[in-house]
Amino acid sequence: MTNLRRLGSSDLHVAPLVLGGNVFGWTADNETSFAVLDAFVAGGGTMIDTADVYSAWVPGHKGGESESVIGEWLKTSGKRDKVQIATKVGMLPGEGGEKLAPARIAAACEASLQRLGIDCIDLYYAHQDDDDTPQEAALEAFGRLVAAGKVRVLGASNFHAARLKSANEAARAAGLPHYQALQPEYNLVSRHKFEGELQDYCVEHNIGVLPYYGLASGFLTGKYRGPEDLGKSVRGGRMTAFLEGKGKPVLAAMDAIAEETGATLAQISLAWILAQPGLTAPIASATSVRQLEELLPAMDLTLNADQLDRLDAAGA
Repeated sequence: MTNLRRLGSSDLHVAPLVLGGNVFGWTADNETSFAVLDAFVAGGGTMIDTADVYSAWVPGHKGGESESVIGEWLKTSGKRDKVQIATKVGMLPGEGGEKLAPARIAAACEASLQRLGIDCIDLYYAHQDDDDTPQEAALEAFGRLVAAGKVRVLGASNFHAARLKSANEAARAAGLPHYQALQPEYNLVSRHKFEGELQDYCVEHNIGVLPYYGLASGFLTGKYRGPEDLGKSVRGGRMTAFLEGKGKPVLAAMDAIAEETGATLAQISLAWILAQPGLTAPIASATSVRQLEELLPAMDLTLNADQLDRLDAAGA
């Protein structure tokens, strides 16, 4: 049985891999999405991460597609009591305004609850910071949702250290719920957005960290090793920066550790994240059961100090 990890100081305990829902209703159809979700739960997974804006970037979509697929799966599978649902507000404009306007938070939460077919969101994120809304006003809106039993725990995604700190100080001063989780971009080839002041703040204040792009959009699976590989997926264009930067030394270090451990590069990438201070669980998505089954062993993979040091050095 996979050991659950407490999410910061909250009452949520999650398995050490979070399933990303950005692909549901986009590159994974309903049948595939349901199979991946079933396999995730069967493999010991507990938290599913989505957002109201998934997948509004697809022609003909308007947002909410991922939540709707997850809601249909929850209804047909009967597995609501086996999973925690995390979703987000702040990138999809609609009723009540934009970003973190209080009326938008209230309306977006209701819409997410309806699409998901649930009474309470386990972890509700501010998807991005909002300079146009006073932080206390946004937190008051989130606080009303918590008080109404519609949200259990609050999280912040894509916040800088100073803004996360000021938001939580404002919450404490006003007696409001504060952000107990952070979702930053973080992986072996993209470390600068989290390491340093933001990571130190999360460790000091026991804020659980659930990073996205744990596999750097697939680069850290070893799928992209040269320009000739860029056409392998719709995300290939993003890989040039990794190949020209720290990517090749990181892949070389991972290849060596794969030889030593028998683990795949994806598993090593996620295990490295799990070993970092303050990290609760990385988020990774899968468009097939086969992909998911490769990711699950990362929850139980422990890299030794020498292996972690070599990965750190390669990606520094």
